[in-house]
Amino acid sequence: MFRSIMPARGRPGRTVASTLALTTAITTLVAGPAVAVAGPAAPVGAAPVVTRAALDPALVAGRGADVDFVEQEAENARTTGEVIGPDRTAYTLPAEASGRRAVRLTPGEYVEFVLPSAANAINVRYSIPDAPQGGGITAPLGVAVNGRHVRSMTLTSQYSWLYNQYPFSNDPTAGLLHPDWWITECSCVPSATTPYPTISTPFRPTHFYDEQRLLLGRTYRAGDRIRLTAPAGSAAAWTVIDLLDSELVAPPHVRLLAANVLAFGADPTGRRDSAAALERAIAFAKRAHLKVYIPPGTYQVNRHIIVDDVTIEGAGSWYTIIKGREVALPTPAPDGSVHTGVGFYGRDAADGGSHNVHLSGFAIEGDVRERIDTDQVNGIGGALSDSTIDGLYLHHTKVGLWFDGPMTNVRVTNNIIVDQIADALNFHIGVTDSLVAHNFVRNTGDDGLAMWSETTANARNTFDHNTVQSPTLANGIAIYGGTDNTVSHNLIADPVREGSGIHVGARFGALPFAGRLDITNNTTARAGTYELNWNIGLGAIWFFALDRSIDATIEVVGDAYLDNTYNAIMLVSDWPVKDLYSINNVRFRDIRVDGTGTSVVSARAAGSASFANVDARNVGAVGVNNCGSFHFTPAGSEFALTDLGGNDGGWLAPWLLPNTITCDDRPPVSPPPPPAQW
Repeated sequence: MFRSIMPARGRPGRTVASTLALTTAITTLVAGPAVAVAGPAAPVGAAPVVTRAALDPALVAGRGADVDFVEQEAENARTTGEVIGPDRTAYTLPAEASGRRAVRLTPGEYVEFVLPSAANAINVRYSIPDAPQGGGITAPLGVAVNGRHVRSMTLTSQYSWLYNQYPFSNDPTAGLLHPDWWITECSCVPSATTPYPTISTPFRPTHFYDEQRLLLGRTYRAGDRIRLTAPAGSAAAWTVIDLLDSELVAPPHVRLLAANVLAFGADPTGRRDSAAALERAIAFAKRAHLKVYIPPGTYQVNRHIIVDDVTIEGAGSWYTIIKGREVALPTPAPDGSVHTGVGFYGRDAADGGSHNVHLSGFAIEGDVRERIDTDQVNGIGGALSDSTIDGLYLHHTKVGLWFDGPMTNVRVTNNIIVDQIADALNFHIGVTDSLVAHNFVRNTGDDGLAMWSETTANARNTFDHNTVQSPTLANGIAIYGGTDNTVSHNLIADPVREGSGIHVGARFGALPFAGRLDITNNTTARAGTYELNWNIGLGAIWFFALDRSIDATIEVVGDAYLDNTYNAIMLVSDWPVKDLYSINNVRFRDIRVDGTGTSVVSARAAGSASFANVDARNVGAVGVNNCGSFHFTPAGSEFALTDLGGNDGGWLAPWLLPNTITCDDRPPVSPPPPPAQW
């Protein structure tokens, strides 16, 4: 979701003590990774620990994407390095790691994983330092199997390390981008403060991680040992390994009867630009009623390929790679873009859009290193009706898939979308009757999956069985207005700041919520983040009435909120509009809450909600933190709760009903124990 962080504070700022704590955390990060806590190394011969979003897979059965790889967290592996974390403080390396822990290696140290199943390919999620003046460095990583060197990877920090206020900077030495915005660090507006506050640089470092895939050249068996070593003499003073994904990749897909792009001059070595060759193949395929086939290779494409009424197949995302540079335009485009880059785009909706487009089995490797919201440098874009996008790997673009409707009936399935500067996917303007399912998302710089009903409502869409991990800003899944949409069976873990797991927002100029919004059978883990501008904790699921009231039929059924940093459920309106807008009649049923740092429900708005069979345990504060709209009337809070029965765990005690004021503006946090089987 392209966003503008609100400059106004809307709430009292942080205390001096917490400001000093944050400054200390930032200073520590500049010197090196966040404070390292040595963890016990796994013993030699220990069985591999397989996780999903750093959780026991049994806790998330039936939730999230079906994927072909197996996840192993570095902190569970054998290592000579240090385990860093756990830590959920923004701007620290552990906070952005999966499960909030990782392993820090200095040159000569290693981390070693035991393969849980046969594999011929790995994916490593890592971080290495930025260059002193920004721009990134490269450093080697040795890969050995059973003690024998197999490959060397060249890691890079060229696509990570952002700084400063939105929309961020690549320069660690830069002063404030918006000195006229209120900032938490000094509880002030710097440009209106005398004397001008001291702002340490780098200011708010973030987006530390990247990932890289490697084919191993042969298949290794379950029980074989994959060792990742930061070699002696590395240019990186430290290398942080977050996790290893291992996979048994199938042989390349071959399509014989097709318009093979090689026949039209495409270069599979990547030395020559292949954009024109792809366009020739597409034109021929449409005339001959054939599919386009892109065989194994790396193809250089530095601009948009416009697609309409065509099927394009690769040999598989590990084999067919469409890779491009970000190119500065001589003059800005009509849409405001100042760059172009690799991407497959439907025609503009204003021109009728594109139809019957089917893309599958290839990777798009972009070159986006900065956030410029007007730039169309997305992996997939435009309007694509009656279309499918399946089995792609989208990496280093601004947004993986940004759809500008109106458009209808697109199916986005089985894709991996990682290391984006902004969203992974956004249904923007009038996307209808569409499905996003079994996609895996990690390390976005904004919302993972979003529906944004700006000017025209999104309607009858479903986000189902997706996994979203570690968005460094904003939310895992966000719905901004719209009609009759569904969010179901998703797994969302480790949002970092200014957002959370699932978000329902009347904001960004979105049209009203109408009809129904069904949020069903989702799981969040380690969500409920810190909202920088307000200096408060959010809920794992949170509702925000900023532009208008939220009063559609919204049912939240069957969700599980695990290991919540702050609240499990939050309903809030911004301070300047708290007497204008409310959140009404949200219904929660069959919910399980396992661990909250603060409350189960935090109400900071007028309105109402009902609860049935909402079970909670390991609650860190009062079950309901009810501030209403902060008028503290003799009649009680302006937010009313209805107990429909079966709410176990003592969190919804009778004395809290219907609207007892229990307002603690910033309650202390009691970290919960790890979640377990219910």
